[in-house]
Amino acid sequence: MSEFDPVNWDLPEPFTMTIDVRDADTDRLGHANNVVYVRWLEDISWQHIDSLGMTWELHEKTGKAMAITRTEIDYLASANAGDRLVLGTWLTGFDGRFRSARQFQLVRESDGKTLVRAVSTHACVNMKSQRPSRMPAEYADILGGAMVPGGRGFDTTP
Repeated sequence: MSEFDPVNWDLPEPFTMTIDVRDADTDRLGHANNVVYVRWLEDISWQHIDSLGMTWELHEKTGKAMAITRTEIDYLASANAGDRLVLGTWLTGFDGRFRSARQFQLVRESDGKTLVRAVSTHACVNMKSQRPSRMPAEYADILGGAMVPGGRGFDTTP
């Protein structure tokens, strides 16, 4: 986790990851490509749950995983090669059985400007069948214990 503590985190105590934007992350427009942002969201999500004890070994042992069902991203400003960014995340939704939600905020370190806000929702699936499955008690304990109140949870619109 980064020691960077911008003034305007959307929620308290984010789990953070520092990102140095590379030339390879940019597209023809000269800014970070939208696909790269999705990769960053996935990277921090795995780092966060791993830090909570929901390791890949636990996924293999239980045969269950949390699969992304929706990602909503608001691109507020561009990130460019050479920028140092700090991506924060929080677990903001959990139904205790099948679903969880996570919120993200991406901040440029040099000026504290928020570049992206995003929310993703996840459903527990059986890793073999890839079909929805009730989450193991271990997942419920980990996710329930890491919930941050006040964030964006599940989107109820179709």
